[in-house]
Amino acid sequence: MTAKSALDLIVLTYNEEANLRQCLDSTRELVRNIFVVDSGSTDPTVEVARSYGAHTVTRAFTNQAEQFNWALDHLPIESEWVLRLDADEYLSPELRTEIAATLPLLPREVTGLYLKRRMIFMGRWIRHGGYYPTWLLRVFRYGKARSEITEMDEHIILLEGESRRFTHDFSDHNHKGLSAWLLKHEAYASRQGRVLLRGQRDQDTGGVLPRLFGSQAERKRWLRHKLYGRAPLFTRAFLYFFYRYFIRLGFLDGMRGLIFHFLHAGWYFFYIDAKVYESRLNGNAEKAVAEYEETSGADTP
Repeated sequence: MTAKSALDLIVLTYNEEANLRQCLDSTRELVRNIFVVDSGSTDPTVEVARSYGAHTVTRAFTNQAEQFNWALDHLPIESEWVLRLDADEYLSPELRTEIAATLPLLPREVTGLYLKRRMIFMGRWIRHGGYYPTWLLRVFRYGKARSEITEMDEHIILLEGESRRFTHDFSDHNHKGLSAWLLKHEAYASRQGRVLLRGQRDQDTGGVLPRLFGSQAERKRWLRHKLYGRAPLFTRAFLYFFYRYFIRLGFLDGMRGLIFHFLHAGWYFFYIDAKVYESRLNGNAEKAVAEYEETSGADTP
């Protein structure tokens, strides 16, 4: 079995010219087929993808979970295994070698593999603040996994079989700059606000359930629902930043770490609360939830 005979790659894109080349360069010697599902990019993203021989499809975007499940259901995937990456993510050479060597040797009962994500911000690896390692199921046997249907923080879940972990890292490194990071998280805040407004209804996804002593994803979801979600608006953003920066030693990440932890744990979560407060103030909370539930179910497989 050759390195290119076992694995197909799926990437979802929208205006990712600045990132896509690094993603595809890191996988081109590993994967058999590259599939790019684009949401109508106005930059040369699609041209970049095609220059790597990618099979490209343009499709309107609802959310990451729905788009990825559509890709699984409709793309002509040929390989036994599927790799899921964002356009601003890339494999380390060590992980690429590990994947190529490991996949042919796995027993049939192993259907999914977790990868360890390394966040790169302003060129610096964010090692502290509870942000590393983040384990994500990103390699799985075709037909044995799907994304849970939720608006934010979706996870790929196994439908059957067992999982294992790879040793080496992949990186999340967005090259678009700070302004693009802020704009992206401004959009995330609206979606995350709707998740918080829905409260416990967000758990009914058929996927990751909140459990304090479960997996990393289950524990994070428990903390979001049972602890963070019940804390007072605005106060919780300051407490979360304090926890990340001081208790979990985020200050050891230096000046770029200060910027990242403050913007992500402080500003972003404060802005989410501001969106929640605005919806409640205007009496739009139930309307926002209803609109999401109507649109998100429209194309769900």
